[in-house]
Amino acid sequence: MTNIAASFREQLKAAFICNSFHSYDEYVSTDGTRKYALHLTDGNTIECVLIPSGTRVTACISSQAGCALACCFCATGKLGFRRNLEAWEIHDQIMFLMNFSKEKHLTELDNIVVMGMGEPLLNYNNMMSALDKISDKSLLNFSPQRITLSTAGIVDGIRQMADENSPYQLAISLHSAIEHKRKLMMPIAKKYPLTQLIEALKYYHAKTNNRITIEYILFDKINDTREDAEALAAFCRNVPVKINIISYNTNAENNYQKSKAAATTAFVNFLKNKNIIVNLRASKGSDIMAACGQLALNQNKKKL
Repeated sequence: MTNIAASFREQLKAAFICNSFHSYDEYVSTDGTRKYALHLTDGNTIECVLIPSGTRVTACISSQAGCALACCFCATGKLGFRRNLEAWEIHDQIMFLMNFSKEKHLTELDNIVVMGMGEPLLNYNNMMSALDKISDKSLLNFSPQRITLSTAGIVDGIRQMADENSPYQLAISLHSAIEHKRKLMMPIAKKYPLTQLIEALKYYHAKTNNRITIEYILFDKINDTREDAEALAAFCRNVPVKINIISYNTNAENNYQKSKAAATTAFVNFLKNKNIIVNLRASKGSDIMAACGQLALNQNKKKL
């Protein structure tokens, strides 16, 4: 804007930001998954992912720069917490992925999952503000039924979603229904034990009547035994749920191992025999560190 004074342009530059990020890196998986490292204007970097599946594309977005929860199996947790993303940064992240879905995959975005870096219910107001704008019928009109928030079990946030009758889908990163095991893997469970989580989920379902998704990563000889399956089945009797069984994606930050095929099959079959809805999710983007638990700002396979 050369028709205004240079001093005024400097004032505008200091006071306003026109874009949430100034540059990005793109990483392309052999399975078509694309990971984007977005470099924010304050020097922080976040990662988000486009995941194709047949003719459908899902966007996985981040809610925080880093994460404070330090789950033992998650590479993001090793980064520590940097800061919450602002509502406009989350909104711009979604817009970025919407545009790239059309450009790279030649299709509109089908689903949004808040399962990237950070814990969305610890950035509740900013997260909801961004999603409300995305789903507003007078704006982008993206169906809230196709937006899922994943939480490690922040009970206060779950209850707030219930009280506000939030239209978005709720997923719980559980990974064990045995108290002492979950506390070892997920330190947040020490603050919010399973008894509190169950009561919050009952409250949420009573208020919203929504089925809840349980996310469960299977680890070899840690949470994939018959005892673990029985505990999970008992947990799932509290509210209507469906379970997504997720293969563990190795990272250099810990010594966890993927569950063996036989143990995975036995675990899934046990749950199905209890008339529980179970989906075995295929892992995508692991070769570019874009799969579940791998987002940790790795610089690899960059293609711009």
